[in-house]
Amino acid sequence: MKLALYQGPATCGDIEAGFSRLETQLTAAAMAGASMVVFPELFLPGYNRPDMHQSLAQPLGGEWCERLSKLAQKAGCGLTVGWSERCDEAVYNAATAFGTSGEQLGHYRKIQLFGEMEKASFNFGTQYTVFEFGGRKTALLICYDVEFPQHCRRLAEQGVSLVLVPTANPQRFEHVSHTFVPARAAEAGLTIVYANFFGADGDITFGGHSLIAGPDARVLASAGVGETLLVADLAPVSDIPRDLLSRQDQDYREGNFQ
Repeated sequence: MKLALYQGPATCGDIEAGFSRLETQLTAAAMAGASMVVFPELFLPGYNRPDMHQSLAQPLGGEWCERLSKLAQKAGCGLTVGWSERCDEAVYNAATAFGTSGEQLGHYRKIQLFGEMEKASFNFGTQYTVFEFGGRKTALLICYDVEFPQHCRRLAEQGVSLVLVPTANPQRFEHVSHTFVPARAAEAGLTIVYANFFGADGDITFGGHSLIAGPDARVLASAGVGETLLVADLAPVSDIPRDLLSRQDQDYREGNFQ
């Protein structure tokens, strides 16, 4: 199975330009044989647009979701994208995965909100979402979530082997791509798709360095700091990392620390 991620500049509140880019990249990914493309965090309406997070937030199943579903169906390629969701009076930093026929596969609300801006704009999410995709149990996390090993561990305990992560990681935090994401993948026996922005967005400059990391911590595909569509062919699901994880659990319980 081939998976893709899109790394690009921030949408900066331009919704129509964002949808145009979604369509272009979905079409390109489908032509490359990908089954799913992961786009960055809060792609709609834009990460560093707190003035729009609440005013433009959409309900699940609303206009944005309908358009995203149609784009996936038209391209024959799934998409996972971050967006601002309104549910009654609450607003969430959310991500939704759509399948190759446009069906909604999974919906997730960010648990670990980062910084004062996110905490002022959004409510905290409270639960994981797990769904089947391409014969794999798959889950969604958003940006800061993946830096906490307990989230990846909990998902692995539920049988998840693939985690899709829209992100908006600034410059000076490149260690997340280079160290944390491969480590989280290896610790829990996961493949992690980590899709970031690059370039300026108001007073934030995003660091790029999106990547796809396999369950042995090997980087299957990685980007620098420019606009990029990465495509990687995933190896068949292996039981070896999970056997290692079980062995580590047993050693810890038995006090075998050497």
